[in-house]
Amino acid sequence: MTSAGVGAPVVPVEDRGDDPSLAAALAEGAGRVLLALRDRAGTGGVPLEGKLLGAAGDAAAQAWLAEALAEHRPADAILSEEAKDDPARLDAGRVWIVDPLDGTREFAEIDPDGTRRTDFAVHVALWVRGELAAGAVALPGRALVFSSATVARVGDEGVNEVLAGTRPLRVAASRTRPPAAVLRMAERPDVELVPLGSNGVKVIAVVEGTADVYLHAGGQYEWDSAAPVAVAHAAGLAATRLDGSAIEYNKPDPWSPDLVVCHPALVAHVRRLLADAGPDDAPGAPA
Repeated sequence: MTSAGVGAPVVPVEDRGDDPSLAAALAEGAGRVLLALRDRAGTGGVPLEGKLLGAAGDAAAQAWLAEALAEHRPADAILSEEAKDDPARLDAGRVWIVDPLDGTREFAEIDPDGTRRTDFAVHVALWVRGELAAGAVALPGRALVFSSATVARVGDEGVNEVLAGTRPLRVAASRTRPPAAVLRMAERPDVELVPLGSNGVKVIAVVEGTADVYLHAGGQYEWDSAAPVAVAHAAGLAATRLDGSAIEYNKPDPWSPDLVVCHPALVAHVRRLLADAGPDDAPGAPA
């Protein structure tokens, strides 16, 4: 593999056979491509920050993922944020749904103290005949990969605290444009807003227990949610549309209106809070 540059990551031999292992290796490898690019920011023609650095990251991670999938799963179809949609995927039995860089803004920003942000992700999921068969979310800035094959199931300790009223419900939402309904929820004393970048980062916050629920009502694409939803399901979380219906993948139009991820025991509580907050008349960001 050469298109991502000299010294680009190589998928380990032991991770090429089964799909979950490959998904995790692909997410990790693309994350390494992104970090290597950002390490060169401001030198050798690599933009220092901002939209140009974000675009360079999108392109570099996409190039590496496309080449790796062509090598290791050449017969499979691909749906990617950074590639032209091939309608042949609609007749395929296996489709990789990828977001090479989720949280492009966060990847390319420099905080006021001069540090780089870590709340961006790489999403790699595999859809097989109507179901998500594998998914991995890499958090390159934290050197972590969450795989649907290995993620630990989420416990119910935090759930009991929220339902007992001993601490607020922590709601992960877009740090730049949270949905209006979420902002209204956060006005309550029993709700705390957790602003984060990247759809994957917000879902993983629920998996890790630093947030209790992720709510998004502004619409997003399949590549924004497929891998995070696969990991959330494997962790025992509920991950659905706001109305409780399942999220469908590999549709002709990859747009999906909304998403909620939380512990199953919190679903009814979250729906009550949403009902009290009213409709989302000013949707948030796409991811």
